[in-house]
Amino acid sequence: MLARLPVLVAALWWGGISALSFLAVPTLFATLGNPALAGSVAAKLFSLQCWAGLLLGLALLLLLRRERSQMDVAAPSPEQVARMQRALATMGFVILGMMLALLVEFGVAQRIVTARASGGDLKLWHAVGSAMVLGQWLCSGAVLWRLNK
Repeated sequence: MLARLPVLVAALWWGGISALSFLAVPTLFATLGNPALAGSVAAKLFSLQCWAGLLLGLALLLLLRRERSQMDVAAPSPEQVARMQRALATMGFVILGMMLALLVEFGVAQRIVTARASGGDLKLWHAVGSAMVLGQWLCSGAVLWRLNK
């Protein structure tokens, strides 16, 4: 049971980003009819997703570290070396996804708000933010894929 916990956590992370980015936010813009209102609600949802992603990413890192620490590092077998390398690569995807979430939350989101208020390049910052969310989605998907092997 505990061995499958990382898969569940990764599925929650990937599924949350998928549901928010590809279902909830487009639905907001389609149904509210007011882009400013939909954008403000979407911003709050993306902020919540950022924090959820950071918590889930931290849980994944701890679970993967626990798995790595259970391996015999004194005399590892070739299979253990391969598992350790796979775990480290998976941790790299987790860390990259978490870093993207932090960059969106503390860098890009503020620039979107500033651009909206000051007439700055909203389209540019929205595209950068969207690319970073897509990056998070790809990282979480890669983690889920790798953990399912």
